[in-house]
Amino acid sequence: MAVSGLGAALKSQGVLMRSADSVRPAAAAASRSAASNGEGDLRPAQRVLDFAAEAVAAMGKTLNGDFSKAVDLILSVKGRVIVSGMGKSGLIGRKIAATLASTGTPAHFVHPAEASHGDLGELVPGDLLLMLSYRGETAELSPLITYAKRFRIPLIGIAGNPDSTLIKSSDVALVLPKAREACPMGLAPTTSTTMMLVLGDALAVTLMERRGFTPDQYRELHPGGSLGRALIRVSDLMHSGDELPLARETDSMQQVLIVMAARRFGCVGITDAKGGLTGIITDGDLSRHMSRDLLDKSAADVMTRNPKIAAPDQLAAEALAFMNANKITRLFVLDPRDKSKRPVGILHIHDCLRAGLE
Repeated sequence: MAVSGLGAALKSQGVLMRSADSVRPAAAAASRSAASNGEGDLRPAQRVLDFAAEAVAAMGKTLNGDFSKAVDLILSVKGRVIVSGMGKSGLIGRKIAATLASTGTPAHFVHPAEASHGDLGELVPGDLLLMLSYRGETAELSPLITYAKRFRIPLIGIAGNPDSTLIKSSDVALVLPKAREACPMGLAPTTSTTMMLVLGDALAVTLMERRGFTPDQYRELHPGGSLGRALIRVSDLMHSGDELPLARETDSMQQVLIVMAARRFGCVGITDAKGGLTGIITDGDLSRHMSRDLLDKSAADVMTRNPKIAAPDQLAAEALAFMNANKITRLFVLDPRDKSKRPVGILHIHDCLRAGLE
């Protein structure tokens, strides 16, 4: 059927066909509308960022000795920091508790509504209570405040109303500056929760520095994922003790080959009379010195002097990058403080790869 005939048949059945010319204006209008909406979308987004930036800047100006008192109080307790808050403040509280716990300050979140139904038992003398409520008058917080006062559990309150029940009940009060919420109605917690989050991070980082929290301690709390892998040390992966493939400079190549075959690292470290590392013999060295009298030679005749090394406290990722850059597959490990240069371990590239390093 011809195109014109098909159009007529469809029209007779009540089906309208639109030409390409009629579609183009509609598509152009939709594109203009999307562009207009895109520009309009940026205005509220920018307002959120502007209000947050203003509020955080205001916090910096109002930060005072109460902040240090809060840090001192947290450091003084023997137990945990119990964080609590309702609604959006509670969600921020969960994040603060997680950050504290992962950076050396034992912390746990308790939901205030559940606290009245038995979870108050999670708060014991020796703990500290950290409560968040922007208005400071959340009804669900009252049982926790009463319980803390009854058992003399120190209370740090974070709120925006200096005259609120929470602030007045606190041993240390951290009052947030007045700020505009970014939602069109000025009601949904946006700027206020950002301030709470930033203040929680400020507490966590300050506590890290006051405790002298080290990268090794951080790695102990983050054994999984890229964070944990990034902090693995050479000493965590290296082979040591009887596993070390070592021979003396005066040993025959026959003895060296026996050690190489037994240890299966594809190399043997060569030491002087005092046990200091002076060279290495690899399977590549064997190939270069292959001759009928190879077994009659001494280790000193075949070894490569001044082998590349790593330190025990060096990051394993750095050692892996060094091996890749030098196109080698193993490094003897020497303690830089030991002037005798005795090898304390050996690191193979496969050890790094098995640990998930790349």
